[in-house]
Amino acid sequence: MQTASVSEPASALGAQCRRVAERARRAAIDLADTPAPLKAAALRAAAARIRDDVTDILAANALDVAAAPGFGLSPAAIDRLFLDPKRVEGIAAGVEAVAALPDPVGEVIEESPRPNGLVVRKIRVPLGVVFFVYESRPNVTADAAAVAVAAGNAIILRGGKEAAHSSRRIVESVRQALADTGLPADCVQLVETADREAVGEFLKLDELIDIAIPRGGEALIRRVCSEARMPVLKHFTGNCHIYVDRAADLGMAESITVNAKCQRMGVCNAAESLLVHRDVAAAFLPRIAAALATHGVEIVGDAATCALVPTAGPASEADWATEFLGPKISVAVVDSLDAAIDHVNRYGSRHTDAIVTADAAAAERFAARVDTAVAMINASTRFNDGGELGLGAEIGISTDKLHARGPCGTRELTTYKYVVTGTGHVRG
Repeated sequence: MQTASVSEPASALGAQCRRVAERARRAAIDLADTPAPLKAAALRAAAARIRDDVTDILAANALDVAAAPGFGLSPAAIDRLFLDPKRVEGIAAGVEAVAALPDPVGEVIEESPRPNGLVVRKIRVPLGVVFFVYESRPNVTADAAAVAVAAGNAIILRGGKEAAHSSRRIVESVRQALADTGLPADCVQLVETADREAVGEFLKLDELIDIAIPRGGEALIRRVCSEARMPVLKHFTGNCHIYVDRAADLGMAESITVNAKCQRMGVCNAAESLLVHRDVAAAFLPRIAAALATHGVEIVGDAATCALVPTAGPASEADWATEFLGPKISVAVVDSLDAAIDHVNRYGSRHTDAIVTADAAAAERFAARVDTAVAMINASTRFNDGGELGLGAEIGISTDKLHARGPCGTRELTTYKYVVTGTGHVRG
């Protein structure tokens, strides 16, 4: 596809963005009634092409990794950017997993005959055109393309400059596979210009683009929400909590907390805050502090935490609501289950929150009352992931309540229409 120059005037850039969106709209119409086997075959071909092109993809990624320090990326962000053969294989396997999912398009959600003989069906259909804005994650390029195509949508990908070479090369592989299997290549397009104004131009095109999905830092998401004329599926931050209940198995709680915080610190479903019931705080906090220290994690906490963990620093009010995305965690001692729920609802980001307990009633109360997209019971927050929850892959994790919540896979990229069938009916 053509690339806009950063020196182009806004009118020229706007015209180019419109052409991209028009191509996406035409591709979406063609894709809307594409048979499920053909879409699945195209995605399997895309996975095979990604495997075949691994050398070129890694070479492109090496350019991005080399430039990353100049963009000010943290070590955690560089880790998210970096690809090796194993991660490229993971990208290909993720595309294949989406191809293997049931096709949501055409599903009859409801069907009912009316007394006058009309038959009313509520049928799942694609959203249409998705504008996806994201940062520094080349694997997300393939995931988003696969999920969109599987659900019958065209997607316009606007990746961050940090992963520009990687994303471009992955999209080349996907588009070639689509064309080879007879699908419109323009159902996957990458916006290659580095001009930040291009995002604003796309966000004006509500007559061509059906939904905008930003995935990245809070500033990016707030900008998209502010400028978009179409609906936005939002995920602001991942301030995820673990609550260790008075009835918790402390060995389980330690294992879950360490995994949730330390398995990958720079991701949105990593734990950022730990709440511990006062009845088990003296037994649990010193052991979890020692376990986290082996991973270099700094603890900031309330007065009770600091009294039990001499190495902990005092937490500020801002710390309770912060997504650290690195080796730091906030810790508070709470007097009750309800106090823990109140803390999560005050400071959480509605992303993922977990309880560790052997008390089934406490678990159910936590799951019912915490305002979160995903409530985990005796499981790590790291399981809030499309692949782990059976969605194959995800285009993002929504902290909204409409129209989708939690990991967004193929089903979440559909809407519905009513199809009404008569036999010459007229209304009297």
